[in-house]
Amino acid sequence: MKLKTVIKRSGTMVNYDRSKIVSAISGANRDATTKQDRLNTSEIDIVTNAVESAIENRESIGVEEIQDIVEKSLMEKGFFDVAKQYIVYREKHARRREAQKKLMETYRDIFFANSADIDLKRDNANINTDASMGIMLKLGAEGSKHFVDNYVLPEEYAIADHENFIHIHDKDFSLITFNCCQIDLLKLFRNGFSTGHGFLREPNSIRSYASLACIAIQSNQNDMFGGQSINAFDYAMAEGVRKSFKKAVKSEIKRAAFYCNVDDANIDEIDFEICRYSENENTAAVEHLSKTTGLNEKLAAAIYKEACKDVEEETHQAMEALIHNFNTLHSRAGAQVPFSSINYGMDTSPEGRLAIREVLNATEAGLGNGETPIFPISVFQLKSGVNYDFNDPNYDLFQKACQVSAKRLFPNFVNIDAPYNLQYYKPGDYNSCVATMGCRTRVMSNVNGPEESGSRGNFAFVTINLPKLALEAKCNIDDFFELFDKYIKISHDYLLFRLKTIEDKHVYNYPFLMGQGVWMGSDKLKPTDSIKDVLKHASLSIGFCGLAECLVALTGKHHGESEESQQLGLKIVGYLRGKTDKFTAIESKNWTTFATPAESTAGQFQRSNRKKYGLIKGVTDRNYMTNSNHVPVYYKMNVMKKIEIEAPYHALCNAGHIAYIEIDGDPAKNPTAFEAVIRAMHDSNMGYFSINHPVDRDPICGYTGIIENECPHCHRKEVTCGTFHINRLKI
Repeated sequence: MKLKTVIKRSGTMVNYDRSKIVSAISGANRDATTKQDRLNTSEIDIVTNAVESAIENRESIGVEEIQDIVEKSLMEKGFFDVAKQYIVYREKHARRREAQKKLMETYRDIFFANSADIDLKRDNANINTDASMGIMLKLGAEGSKHFVDNYVLPEEYAIADHENFIHIHDKDFSLITFNCCQIDLLKLFRNGFSTGHGFLREPNSIRSYASLACIAIQSNQNDMFGGQSINAFDYAMAEGVRKSFKKAVKSEIKRAAFYCNVDDANIDEIDFEICRYSENENTAAVEHLSKTTGLNEKLAAAIYKEACKDVEEETHQAMEALIHNFNTLHSRAGAQVPFSSINYGMDTSPEGRLAIREVLNATEAGLGNGETPIFPISVFQLKSGVNYDFNDPNYDLFQKACQVSAKRLFPNFVNIDAPYNLQYYKPGDYNSCVATMGCRTRVMSNVNGPEESGSRGNFAFVTINLPKLALEAKCNIDDFFELFDKYIKISHDYLLFRLKTIEDKHVYNYPFLMGQGVWMGSDKLKPTDSIKDVLKHASLSIGFCGLAECLVALTGKHHGESEESQQLGLKIVGYLRGKTDKFTAIESKNWTTFATPAESTAGQFQRSNRKKYGLIKGVTDRNYMTNSNHVPVYYKMNVMKKIEIEAPYHALCNAGHIAYIEIDGDPAKNPTAFEAVIRAMHDSNMGYFSINHPVDRDPICGYTGIIENECPHCHRKEVTCGTFHINRLKI
């Protein structure tokens, strides 16, 4: 035989080896559909001989050409099923080579590219991928995704994700852990807890409560891949205020006894249910203090007043430290600021009100140079009878929340009064109040236990590319729904596959989340127990992206432009909700429908769609498709009309949703109008919402806020061509 060398794909030359052809045919043969389709040894030799006969007069040949001849020889000999398996084998290995090449390019970009130039390094705002530990985290993530894609995922899911029909979120963690948790701090702090490097006693002051809240979120994020939220921040901090107030009263009594030359008062007899902190004069507390300690009423009043001042100052300092800590402490090998959220607004006790007021004051003040803090994402829980109506006990705090949000973008607002949230509400039970992760994730219903917000979270979610389905269906609505069905099922099956991977892990794999009883039911487990039984409290979510572009593809107009499109949009999202409800009923798992928040997914989907289908006006002609069910941000429309259109989707998306209203100018100058928009969203039964507005950043001093003619922090007036030099952020 004349053939001596084979040219590999890399261009290198190797000696011809007959056994490699035999091995490749044998591999395809093992995958034959039935035993009758499989070749025996002599038949494999016949095919190999035919291949060699076709190439014997060549001095050298490329490996791809040999494979083409193998396919042709199998077909000519009538071995059609093995030929099919060989083609599948080639395609699979081609994808693996492509993935390997992409991985190496990714590694190159991580190491050498400017972070401003690539989306890869902007995946998460809370990770510094220019820092050494951030680079290490990203390298590990990309390597993990490559391994999962090529050696773990069943073919059907890998192809659906690779071709961008769906997006598997946080794929790098799919063999390791799950998504997020709402932390019940009152439950966690009771009797103390361990972070794995020592036991922390139950906190005894508001400073300690605030400090340990940060540590709890930091520790829990080391066990999970998503965000961490405190579902009842005000109720938890109120306990710290009560303890600090007791200390302050005792300290002021001792000081008074020393300076006023009186005998030591009978401190231990004070009933702190009567002598409680109050924002205003508290005659009953003063009388009780005087009667119990034997001090005259004037001195008792002075002691009480000073103790209130002490705890107000301590609470202010604690909340200021909390805001600074959340923006500076790190998790995951020092590479990531925890994605943190806190929910508050419902505690009407004096102590709870103080905690709410001071965390709002700290958010309003900002960081060291007046920068707007990114974390925690604050969420103010709105409830008629608690803080929404003019005569409600916490109405003043709602007004304060509007004032702070108008300046700092946060807090956002969650609507406890929306019917789908109100059904869970029980007065006085903080775990019955719907809370949310800052990004929008919502967990409440539970077919396997208590329907509560605390101690639970989402397991994982998958997002479906709606515009791609519409374009694949050639804009035929019936064909669209047929494809929608297919990818809902693929998403469902993938999540069950992922669940099976994680549920056999043990408590010791999650030393804080499970080991310290943060997750519902985990406090009853031993370190060696499986977590399978407690994962039943998590939600599994199927989300969607690009409803607006999907509607343009199907009808020519999005839901902001046409009532017909709006009804179709509600039908599409309602169809997904019907499917997840059915899965829940059949499987006794908490399946939910998600209005996906991930901006990076919107960009990835759009690039993929444009590459395959070209530029289509209103569908693929922008850099990002529209998130979830939003009306496109570029489409100018009346605020109230936008609210009217988007509100019905919130009732359908029980895994989470949000509405953003974009306004120009400085809303802090018109707090009445700001509150009016919040009220409009609440009264339309939106579940979670926010007002977005411009935030300016002085590039010299770092001040973040509204800058007009002069920076309020450094008073800089640099002007070029009549324009103040600022960076304008849209968050």
